[in-house]
Amino acid sequence: MRYLLDTMLLIDHANGYEPATTLLQRLYEEGGELCTCDVVVCEALSGGSDEQRDVIGRLLSPLDFVATDPDASRLAGHARLERRRAGGKLGLGDALIAAVARGLDATIVTRNRPDFVRQGASVLEY
Repeated sequence: MRYLLDTMLLIDHANGYEPATTLLQRLYEEGGELCTCDVVVCEALSGGSDEQRDVIGRLLSPLDFVATDPDASRLAGHARLERRRAGGKLGLGDALIAAVARGLDATIVTRNRPDFVRQGASVLEY
């Protein structure tokens, strides 16, 4: 199975949040295909302490990296437009992450379920 690790999982892992570290270990042990994308890398490395960014960097290193392609960009733009027309908001990062995951047929691993599910993405919540 293919998984796209969300920013929240990386940050929670760096902070030693047990549900995140346990799930991440299980996914590695099960041999899941673990991916990340440009948006997640940017978000995850844009804050926290030097130590937290170092932990995140070591976690990112072995992951398959997927860049946002034009189809995902268009899908994310459409999702944001539709959400705004419905009277809500959808952040750029979450829209792009969901679109990349959908293009990969990957499940997003996160604690931030609602925005991703609303966009039709598969989610594994911890």
